[in-house]
Amino acid sequence: MAWLLSPPAAFLIYLVLATVLSGLGRILAGPGQPSALKSSTYASGEAPPAYMAAPGYRPFFVIALFFAVLHLGVLMLGTGNLAPLSGVYLVGLMVVLIALILG
Repeated sequence: MAWLLSPPAAFLIYLVLATVLSGLGRILAGPGQPSALKSSTYASGEAPPAYMAAPGYRPFFVIALFFAVLHLGVLMLGTGNLAPLSGVYLVGLMVVLIALILG
Protein backbone atom coordinates (compact mmCIF):
# COMPACT_ATOMS: atom_id res chain seq x y z
CA MET A 1 0.00 0.00 0.00
CA ALA A 2 2.97 2.36 0.33
CA TRP A 3 3.18 2.70 -3.44
CA LEU A 4 -0.08 4.72 -3.33
CA LEU A 5 1.82 7.55 -1.65
CA SER A 6 4.45 7.82 -4.36
CA PRO A 7 3.99 10.93 -6.54
CA PRO A 8 3.67 9.08 -9.90
CA ALA A 9 1.00 6.72 -8.56
CA ALA A 10 -0.90 9.54 -6.86
CA PHE A 11 -0.78 11.57 -10.08
CA LEU A 12 -2.12 8.68 -12.14
CA ILE A 13 -4.92 8.04 -9.64
CA TYR A 14 -5.79 11.74 -9.69
CA LEU A 15 -5.72 11.79 -13.51
CA VAL A 16 -8.10 8.82 -13.75
CA LEU A 17 -10.42 10.30 -11.12
CA ALA A 18 -10.47 13.72 -12.82
CA THR A 19 -11.19 12.13 -16.21
CA VAL A 20 -14.07 10.08 -14.79
CA LEU A 21 -15.57 13.10 -13.03
CA SER A 22 -15.21 15.26 -16.15
CA GLY A 23 -16.90 12.62 -18.29
CA LEU A 24 -19.70 12.24 -15.76
CA GLY A 25 -20.18 16.01 -15.76
CA ARG A 26 -20.43 16.09 -19.56
CA ILE A 27 -23.07 13.39 -19.48
CA LEU A 28 -25.12 15.20 -16.81
CA ALA A 29 -24.83 18.61 -18.52
CA GLY A 30 -26.61 17.67 -21.71
CA PRO A 31 -26.15 19.25 -25.13
CA GLY A 32 -25.57 22.99 -25.38
CA GLN A 33 -27.02 25.46 -27.86
CA PRO A 34 -24.60 28.14 -29.08
CA SER A 35 -25.80 31.74 -28.95
CA ALA A 36 -24.34 35.23 -29.34
CA LEU A 37 -24.89 35.94 -25.64
CA LYS A 38 -22.85 32.91 -24.60
CA SER A 39 -19.89 33.90 -26.79
CA SER A 40 -19.86 37.60 -25.80
CA THR A 41 -17.40 38.99 -23.26
CA TYR A 42 -18.74 39.17 -19.70
CA ALA A 43 -18.51 42.65 -18.17
CA SER A 44 -20.45 42.08 -14.92
CA GLY A 45 -23.58 43.66 -16.37
CA GLU A 46 -22.19 47.20 -16.17
CA ALA A 47 -21.33 49.65 -18.90
CA PRO A 48 -17.57 50.14 -19.37
CA PRO A 49 -16.09 53.35 -17.97
CA ALA A 50 -15.69 56.27 -20.35
CA TYR A 51 -12.07 56.89 -19.26
CA MET A 52 -9.26 54.71 -18.00
CA ALA A 53 -8.54 55.01 -14.30
CA ALA A 54 -4.93 55.54 -13.31
CA PRO A 55 -4.85 55.88 -9.53
CA GLY A 56 -1.07 55.52 -9.17
CA TYR A 57 0.85 53.68 -6.49
CA ARG A 58 0.33 56.03 -3.53
CA PRO A 59 -2.63 54.11 -2.01
CA PHE A 60 -0.74 50.84 -2.40
CA PHE A 61 2.34 52.15 -0.62
CA VAL A 62 0.28 53.57 2.25
CA ILE A 63 -1.39 50.19 2.79
CA ALA A 64 1.91 48.33 2.38
CA LEU A 65 3.61 50.61 4.90
CA PHE A 66 0.68 50.20 7.31
CA PHE A 67 0.97 46.41 7.27
CA ALA A 68 4.77 46.48 7.39
CA VAL A 69 4.74 48.70 10.47
CA LEU A 70 1.97 46.64 12.07
CA HIS A 71 3.61 43.26 11.49
CA LEU A 72 7.13 44.33 12.41
CA GLY A 73 5.86 46.14 15.49
CA VAL A 74 3.95 43.10 16.71
CA LEU A 75 6.99 40.93 15.96
CA MET A 76 9.16 43.23 18.05
CA LEU A 77 6.64 43.23 20.91
CA GLY A 78 6.21 39.47 20.74
CA THR A 79 9.91 38.68 20.90
CA GLY A 80 10.66 41.06 23.75
CA ASN A 81 9.91 40.77 27.42
CA LEU A 82 7.14 42.56 29.28
CA ALA A 83 8.62 45.85 30.45
CA PRO A 84 7.45 49.46 30.76
CA LEU A 85 9.42 50.30 27.63
CA SER A 86 7.20 47.85 25.70
CA GLY A 87 4.18 49.99 26.61
CA VAL A 88 5.92 53.10 25.28
CA TYR A 89 6.79 51.21 22.10
CA LEU A 90 3.15 50.07 21.76
CA VAL A 91 1.86 53.63 22.15
CA GLY A 92 4.35 54.82 19.52
CA LEU A 93 3.24 52.02 17.22
CA MET A 94 -0.40 53.07 17.63
CA VAL A 95 0.47 56.71 16.87
CA VAL A 96 2.28 55.70 13.68
CA LEU A 97 -0.62 53.50 12.56
CA ILE A 98 -3.17 56.24 13.25
CA ALA A 99 -1.02 58.70 11.28
CA LEU A 100 -0.95 56.26 8.37
CA ILE A 101 -4.72 55.75 8.53
CA LEU A 102 -5.52 59.44 8.64
CA GLY A 103 -3.03 60.20 5.89
